[in-house]
Amino acid sequence: MNENWLRWTRGAGLVAMAVAAAACSRDEAIDLENTAPEAIYQQAEAELANNDPDDAALLFAEVERLYPYSEWAKRALIMQAFSYHQDRDYENARGAAQRFIDFYPGDEDAAYAQYLLALSYYDQIDQVGRDQGLTFQALQSLRTVIERYPDTEYSRSSILKFDLAFDHLAAKEMEIGRYYLKRGHHSAAINRFRAVVEEFQTTTHTPEALLRLVEAYLALGLTQEAQTAGAILGYNFQGSPFYDDAFAQLTGRGLAPEAAGRSWLRSVYDRTIRGRWL
Repeated sequence: MNENWLRWTRGAGLVAMAVAAAACSRDEAIDLENTAPEAIYQQAEAELANNDPDDAALLFAEVERLYPYSEWAKRALIMQAFSYHQDRDYENARGAAQRFIDFYPGDEDAAYAQYLLALSYYDQIDQVGRDQGLTFQALQSLRTVIERYPDTEYSRSSILKFDLAFDHLAAKEMEIGRYYLKRGHHSAAINRFRAVVEEFQTTTHTPEALLRLVEAYLALGLTQEAQTAGAILGYNFQGSPFYDDAFAQLTGRGLAPEAAGRSWLRSVYDRTIRGRWL
């Protein structure tokens, strides 16, 4: 969204409108059908200033309904998306943001609309236990901002949020893997930790995933796989406490962290450590 316009919205003009609106009864009915678009828009902004984004969104929607295709309708639509997002009504926020993108793809605020759409997914994934479908949708939407609007402030913010959302997916895999490991379902646990190592190797969860692979493979008696997981962990994260734990588990059985056998982990070892990609 245009920075100067945002500053204007949040500035003295908005304060003055809020004070004027406060002088009137909030219960007083407004004849919207016979009210100028700028007056409805200003009342909506006053509702935002009064921390009532739900009523603000409804009023912005009325501007769009009563005066379609006008400049006021365009401005009201982006503010409608913003108001719904402030109200944590993420579904309606996405709907309004998507309409803005569809109707005004070349507008200077299209980048902000796309960013709001991405945030409507991203802001729901703050807990590991949430539906991972939201995380995938957040990643897709954030990538759109990054690729379509690379030179904007929203792209820079989206890059940071993309990394956090990606890390979130790895965290979910780790959570499930630990659950299986604690219950002795070692093969199921290995599948989860393998996903972290192969698909989310740039996240903060990779060292622990390698340690858990050492544990799971040792429990199954697959010593070569355990040794190779330890070797990868030691090469990339030797200063990590996870490596200290893995090293102790391996040496406690008379084993060393070294590449052995021809498992999928050996392929990872060859690619990441020895540079053999084929």
